[in-house]
Amino acid sequence: MSPSEKLPVLIVLHQEHSTPGRVGLRLRERGHALDIRRPRFGDPLPETLAGHAGAIVFGGPMSSNDDEDYLRREIDWMAVPLAEQAPLLGICLGAQLMARQLGAQVGPRDDGLVEIGYYPLRATEHGEALCDWPETVYQWHGEGFDLPAGARLLAEGQLYRNQAFQYGPAAFGLQFHVELTLAMMHRWTTTGADRFTLPGAQSRAQHMEGRAVYDAQTSQFLDGFLDLWLRLPRQGAADLA
Repeated sequence: MSPSEKLPVLIVLHQEHSTPGRVGLRLRERGHALDIRRPRFGDPLPETLAGHAGAIVFGGPMSSNDDEDYLRREIDWMAVPLAEQAPLLGICLGAQLMARQLGAQVGPRDDGLVEIGYYPLRATEHGEALCDWPETVYQWHGEGFDLPAGARLLAEGQLYRNQAFQYGPAAFGLQFHVELTLAMMHRWTTTGADRFTLPGAQSRAQHMEGRAVYDAQTSQFLDGFLDLWLRLPRQGAADLA
């Protein structure tokens, strides 16, 4: 690979027809190919990230606590980028899998309240020092994660306090969704319409209204965050290549 050629980004998806959405589009705009793997359907995960610019583990309808071999393998595999201090990003389920790898608990609120729709977000002092954050974000989850030991809380919410964390120099977990295109939101709110009756969930109309008002914030955040994430120095990358 020539010095000017950018490494691909490893994309881990959990459903047959899932896509990396807007995150994938923004990565391609920045010159990165996408190495898409679906461990649930037998795709292996690499033994090192020396050949990748980083790894992003996306969400899915399953729970990180489900007794499934592929989820256990993913949790175990996250030790690879963490040990190499390679850029790693977990989104929703991906953040919860990372939290479990780091020894934290994942589970629902005692009162059963969920976050499905748009909810307020507040950056912590650590988060504000990192980048600009949206004030309201899109959520689709009924479980949250405890803050892993040694991690820094970057953003918090009202119903689920831990919304974003950083572990070490290059690993990040986001509970909220930054990847949704409008087409994806239409699909989620159609196929998942039964979730709108859950306590705390918003109606489909509220989802669409929220996107019109708040999505520009998320789009701007994603650009800034990805630029930061992709610039992170690879710790010991020369030794791993």
